Amino acid sequence: MSIASGQRGRHLTRRLVQLYAGLTLYGISSALLVRAGLGLEPWGVLHQGLAERTGLTIGVVSIVVGAVVLLLWIPIRQRPGLGTVSNVFVIGLAMDGTLALLPDGHGLPVRIPLLALGIVLNGVATGLYIAARFGPGPRDGLMTGLHRLTGRSIRLTRTLIEIAVVTTGFLLGGSVGVGTVLYALSIGPLAQVFLRLFAVPEPDAADAPEQEAVPEPDSSDTPEQEATPGPDAVDTPVVAESPEGAILRR
Repeated sequence: MSIASGQRGRHLTRRLVQLYAGLTLYGISSALLVRAGLGLEPWGVLHQGLAERTGLTIGVVSIVVGAVVLLLWIPIRQRPGLGTVSNVFVIGLAMDGTLALLPDGHGLPVRIPLLALGIVLNGVATGLYIAARFGPGPRDGLMTGLHRLTGRSIRLTRTLIEIAVVTTGFLLGGSVGVGTVLYALSIGPLAQVFLRLFAVPEPDAADAPEQEAVPEPDSSDTPEQEATPGPDAVDTPVVAESPEGAILRR
């Protein structure tokens, strides 16, 4: 096996570890926000409201909602990846597991640190699973798909959907509070920092086996094309219209 192939294998292993570590940590961080009791992230408000009405656990509700949202990808022609399907199940399971072990926070001296820890860990988790590049979560894919379908900006599409989600969740009994506002303001900058920290580097071209030089085609004979990064390119900036950009522009 060549050095370059070995590096790709190591990078794939690292990406898989990042994906599932990030999704698990995301579920843990969401459980911390629940126990803090000071307001949840937008989709968490909906999940909690539905859990209150149905008697299901909030993790199970998260899985059901994720699956329903994933079905909505069909008419807007979005393609799920490994990370998309894993997102549906891993976050909900990790959330319920954490809630089963973690008692409610009593008093602001306990609840405020829980809230802060939950938001920071959520930023870490987001950076981990985005940098793994195995596909967006179902909710983020829905937003980017609607953006492409309607022509509206990602920011407007995301804002309108999350306002609808928060409003519906609140009416169902979900928790909206200072934590919801702090999450909305801080998750984007936090995720940007951790996305850069956890970016998986490309294999060094110097380590690849030498190949005979192939002359480049004359630019006058071929149509000019925009350079498109390959699926393993991670050092390029996150494009605003991509699912990853949508996640960061919360």
